[in-house]
Amino acid sequence: MKPILEVAGSFGIEEQYVEMYGRYKGKLDLSINRDLRNRPDGKLVLVTAMNPTPAGEGKTLTTIGLAQALNAIGEPTIAALREPSLGPCFGMKGGATGDNRAQIVPPDEINLHFTGDLHAITSAHNLLAAMIDNHIFQGNSLQIDLSRIVWKRAMDMNDRSLRQIVVGIGEGNGNVHESGFMITTASEVMAVLCLSEDRDDLKQRLARMVVAYTISGEPVTAESIGAVDPMTVLLKEAIKPNLVQTIEGTPVIVHGGPFANIAHGCSSVIGTKTALKLAKIVVTEAGFGADLGAEKFFDIKCRQAGLSPDAAVLVVTVKALKYNGGAPKTELDQPNQPALISGLANMRRHLENLVKFGVPVMVAINHFSNDYDDEVALIIEECERLGIQAAVSDVWAKGSQGGAEMAEALKEMLNSKTASYAPLYPNDLPLLDKIETIVHEIYRGAGIKLSAKSEAKLKELESGGYGTLPVCMAKTPYSFSDQPSLLGAPENFTVQVKDVTLSAGAGFVVIHTGNIVTMPGLPKAPAAHRIHLDEQGQVEGLL
Repeated sequence: MKPILEVAGSFGIEEQYVEMYGRYKGKLDLSINRDLRNRPDGKLVLVTAMNPTPAGEGKTLTTIGLAQALNAIGEPTIAALREPSLGPCFGMKGGATGDNRAQIVPPDEINLHFTGDLHAITSAHNLLAAMIDNHIFQGNSLQIDLSRIVWKRAMDMNDRSLRQIVVGIGEGNGNVHESGFMITTASEVMAVLCLSEDRDDLKQRLARMVVAYTISGEPVTAESIGAVDPMTVLLKEAIKPNLVQTIEGTPVIVHGGPFANIAHGCSSVIGTKTALKLAKIVVTEAGFGADLGAEKFFDIKCRQAGLSPDAAVLVVTVKALKYNGGAPKTELDQPNQPALISGLANMRRHLENLVKFGVPVMVAINHFSNDYDDEVALIIEECERLGIQAAVSDVWAKGSQGGAEMAEALKEMLNSKTASYAPLYPNDLPLLDKIETIVHEIYRGAGIKLSAKSEAKLKELESGGYGTLPVCMAKTPYSFSDQPSLLGAPENFTVQVKDVTLSAGAGFVVIHTGNIVTMPGLPKAPAAHRIHLDEQGQVEGLL
């Protein structure tokens, strides 16, 4: 690893802008955006993927490797990524910093606590929860309806037992009412931080977060509770983007960590805009498959932030395509061209969807050592038939050298094709129509079925002036539908909308579909079982 000041200096970041967190991590002072405001922006490239499978797709790995490879061919590039959450690190996934020759470093520190951003967001979220309950305990001058407190608690860990709780039990402990926990990555405070332009915008967004309703049905905001200033104090360092590096010394801005299945799934606007002022190309990623993270990147993040993306890269793997084509997960290492051919429908669907946003698209085939050449060739042939450039990526094994073909293909596409980005739907489309547009155009569903509660909430939000907000679909990542078992490219299904929640500060309405939850649980064999310290005090089993 290089000292972080050396990494910063390689892209013209002066020492005065870097706040050191040890030798190899730093935060960038927000003044850098003000001082570089007249510098032209670089080109913005989104890396997304097909629907995730047990075999893994390597979207973050590919993003890191692509940034390294672009720098290696003379294209100054910075990657902009999300921060890992402790929930998946100790749950199903393990670390989220790439691996082998395509990873960001120091990986253990980034995965575990990092610079404290997620803890600050958790604290700010829970301070607001405490102040709401204290307001009620101290007389409830705002006349908050205890049955309509919509602000839950948060923690950065998977714990299904805390999804629904009762608070205030016991004499002198406040008013008894139902509450619950969500994982920090689903917190509106996380979304607010990631979508804010600066500290003033952060405060304004925090102020308009709706946390409860009065007995007469009027919304109660964080501002009316008096929580905005103390929450801003807790977030004063967290709003600054973090600077680290890849294993090859490429700068990476890692900031914010919303999940794409229950939140908007993109790294911070501040981090992205800072990177665009510093590099010729910025490679960013959005969570899970393109039906979730990419749709929200285009329809929420870019719309709100005024970003105009220049290209998209869809990551696929032979194994994941075979899984989507019906091959059992225990047989993905075996040759199975019929399953691969069937699974290509999933790739085609994502490519068709990405083109709808007006950006040039290419495919990156994340290569595994036991892939069969003829099956890789089938993917390339299908992309050629579709008129889509495809490149094999071997960045896990070879780093930037293994990403040269991918980087050259992207460079050629950026130089030869012009994007005409546009969101999928206009702001003034009613909320119900926005949901149906996504279901029809992105998922290929036949329609939606609203619960009585959801239908009432949509009408309430429309009448309350929130109808112009974009929608943030909370949905399983494993299928285009709201049913995880429907793999490939299903059609004509009905999406069940079970709840609707307002994120007024973040600037979107969350649509809860199927069996999605905002507090995950641990799997039967959690990653925590394999994580330990060795005799030298080094972390093992996290990656």
